[in-house]
Amino acid sequence: MSTGGLITRSAALLPAAEQPPVTTPRGPAREAAEHELSKPMYHQDDPGLLQRALDRFWEWVGNLFDHASGATPGGTLGLLAIALLVALAAAALWWRLGSPRRAAAGAAALFGDGLRSAADHRAAAEAHAGAGRWTEAVQERMRAVVRSLEERTVLDPRPGRTADEAAAEAAASLPDQAEALRTAARAFDEVTYGGRPAHAETYAHLRSLDLALTHAKPLLTGTPS
Repeated sequence: MSTGGLITRSAALLPAAEQPPVTTPRGPAREAAEHELSKPMYHQDDPGLLQRALDRFWEWVGNLFDHASGATPGGTLGLLAIALLVALAAAALWWRLGSPRRAAAGAAALFGDGLRSAADHRAAAEAHAGAGRWTEAVQERMRAVVRSLEERTVLDPRPGRTADEAAAEAAASLPDQAEALRTAARAFDEVTYGGRPAHAETYAHLRSLDLALTHAKPLLTGTPS
């Protein structure tokens, strides 16, 4: 009997449990596994699209933070210190300059349409102050200051003049009140264009300035004849 015949007969006499295992090629086995795992029953607890996007985002932030802290002196603590300083600087600029609206509207004219006297502006300012509307009270009192200077010919009436321009021009004739005039113009700009709320103290300073200017004697800037 040949060796091949002996192996064949021996294999036929093995019990069913001892038959050689059936092997599946790698490609079809992988496709079968992927098909099985694609069934919905295996993905009931998977995170949704939004959750996966958030996970990717925070993973990106974490990697960015790790790279930045590695490149910053002091590591993570150094990076946190820099971030804190930047936040404090931004807050200081926002507090000092107000909202961005100020830059766009900072050159607007002091007076709107229509001509009113200093007395009219003072009456309106007092009415607003009595009602606690300090922003409007400050605005009207500054207009009263400038209109009063125009009525006294300290300033030449000029349409389109801003509060800053009026303060600078008036300071040439009233040098003792120059700083107070600049402060008043800055307060007007901050509450009108910077979005900063006015307070009773701000209005009180403007009211005192208005009263002081009514008694102040301007310097004569003309050349004597």
